[in-house]
Amino acid sequence: MLSAHDVLNLTGKVAVITGGASGIGLATAELLASFGALTVLLDINEAQGIQAVTGIKEKGGRAGFYRCDVSSSADCERVASEIAGSYGRIDILFNNAGVIRRKTVVELEERDWDLVLDVSLKGVYLLSKYVIPIMERNGGGSIINSGSGWGLKGGDRAAAYCAAKAGVVNLTRAMAIDHGVANIRVNCVSPGDTDTPLLRDEAKQLKQDEAAFLVASAGGRPLERLGTPRDIANAVLFLASDLSSWVTGSVLVVDGGGIA
Repeated sequence: MLSAHDVLNLTGKVAVITGGASGIGLATAELLASFGALTVLLDINEAQGIQAVTGIKEKGGRAGFYRCDVSSSADCERVASEIAGSYGRIDILFNNAGVIRRKTVVELEERDWDLVLDVSLKGVYLLSKYVIPIMERNGGGSIINSGSGWGLKGGDRAAAYCAAKAGVVNLTRAMAIDHGVANIRVNCVSPGDTDTPLLRDEAKQLKQDEAAFLVASAGGRPLERLGTPRDIANAVLFLASDLSSWVTGSVLVVDGGGIA
């Protein structure tokens, strides 16, 4: 009889995680590695990425790092090819990299809009473009895109971010339809406010006290707390594993009941 760990066993699988050097990406890399996956972290912060890989290895996991700007087609194509060449396969892709600018459309400079859309939405398209053929050659895989509660409803002073994450949600559905025939499942995990460097940076952008901002971000949701990176990583583990073998095109909201 299979145990829960057997169903979640990722031994032999290669997982690629963007934005992997910190926050949700790092927590996910650590968790997937603990269940047997070889985790490959992608990030623009090389020093932090190498440090993250060292930490995973010290805990007995297998990991590697590649510097990658997910908004660059050349970077994404190069990294996907190098990972396939080094490890022979890619089974799991967590498109997690994202940035936010807390501004209205009036306040946004065009460069702010372009940055948020390029990293948070175009990055999903670009890396998937080059990873999907690798998955196809190996009989399938699981892609998890990082959405947001603000991809399902509006938010204040976050126009570009809301637009990008709404795009991620529907891009997920389109990819699930297109690539299911290749046994590639595509799902979206949509976090609520989670205690990450990204959330703390929002306080700075809005010129608010960080501690007060975090308390306010936790308010109004039934579970009455902020999410942790591990909360989101747990959801990604589910979508990456055989526990979700008949789940594709879905949006899993992990927000302590905030949208409810």
